[in-house]
Amino acid sequence: MADIQPFAALRPKPELADKICELPYDVMSSEEARELAKGNPLSFLHVSKPEIDLPADTDPYSDAVYQKGAENLQKLIDQGALFQDEKPKFYLYRQVMGDHSQVGLVAAASCQDYLDSVIKKHEFTRPDKENDRVRHIDTLNAQTGPVFLTYRAIPELDKLFNSICQNAPEVDFTAPDGVRHTSWVVDDGETIKAIASHFREIAVLYIADGHHRSAAAARVFLDRKGATNSDYFLTVIFPDHQMQILAYNRAVKDLNGLSPSQLLDRMDLVARLTPEKSSVTPDAKHEFGMYLAGQWYRGTFRDNFLQSGDPIELLDVTLLQKNVLAPLMGIDDPRTSKRISFVGGIRGNAELEKLVDSGQFQVAFSMFPTSIHDLMRVADQDGIMPPKSTWFEPKLRDAMFSYMLR
Repeated sequence: MADIQPFAALRPKPELADKICELPYDVMSSEEARELAKGNPLSFLHVSKPEIDLPADTDPYSDAVYQKGAENLQKLIDQGALFQDEKPKFYLYRQVMGDHSQVGLVAAASCQDYLDSVIKKHEFTRPDKENDRVRHIDTLNAQTGPVFLTYRAIPELDKLFNSICQNAPEVDFTAPDGVRHTSWVVDDGETIKAIASHFREIAVLYIADGHHRSAAAARVFLDRKGATNSDYFLTVIFPDHQMQILAYNRAVKDLNGLSPSQLLDRMDLVARLTPEKSSVTPDAKHEFGMYLAGQWYRGTFRDNFLQSGDPIELLDVTLLQKNVLAPLMGIDDPRTSKRISFVGGIRGNAELEKLVDSGQFQVAFSMFPTSIHDLMRVADQDGIMPPKSTWFEPKLRDAMFSYMLR
């Protein structure tokens, strides 16, 4: 049973939302953030990546950075750009990216549910990234980046959310990347009760994106032993049938001593390869594209590699790692190898061609996206997916909602 609660969100003044709300802190470098926030003192990047307001050589994990983030958050509150609701509420958050639309519930989820695996994980976390988020939460006394959750859809909730979305929105803007962000406030007591009741029927929630944020929130909860309201954390929860996962492609810097023809010969034992005249975007599971020496190939993993009953073993990213990247390319640990780069599918095959044609990389693989149901099957078995298995789009905007711990 999922324990989700309404909360009093800190959120932007509606007419300033387009100037305040920004992409998540972890999808850009400090240099990119500095450029994006230039000339915009309202940009939430001053809170989520506060090193941009300090000298360029500042250690992004220094105490001064977190303190600057707290100062910048308070400044936005003091000048009225951000305000906090007086009483707990739910909120709806809709994103429209091209032809894709998704509507999620903004709610506080239970840290204890996270610890008890009612909220299921599918990735390992890195201690350094966890520590960074713990210090950010502790210093700001706020969770400013939502965790992206999903659940097996309930028709009654779909109908209820669709009904709420017929009302006038609180915030509605289109970001520079073309994604439209719209939000509604749910403050009717009966509707709040109905939403909470439906979620009590949901056995588990799944982390789609935000493993480090959720792990950090749970650590703060344990450290504070439930003091303030640290026993919950900020989430946006979408039904599974609205989730959009793009491919997470791979590029490798060298051929591990092989010539292109030798690699093709060895690849033939793993997959059926067909040369193509144009770039290859896989059409189905267990299919991939390979760009090598200016030529695209369409590959299909051979049947003898597809006999496992383990859902992790049947993921295309696993099949590529275990049967190509490790044995042929010598990349045994993709988490630490400097010879492999992961390329979000939103960049398209043109980015893969660019990397290889530049000579910086020798081969690239376009992947078929991992499905949300594959993710759920792995998580249901408490499994861990290979690194960079999923790329969710669109990204949730920071500052649309923040969760205050004081």
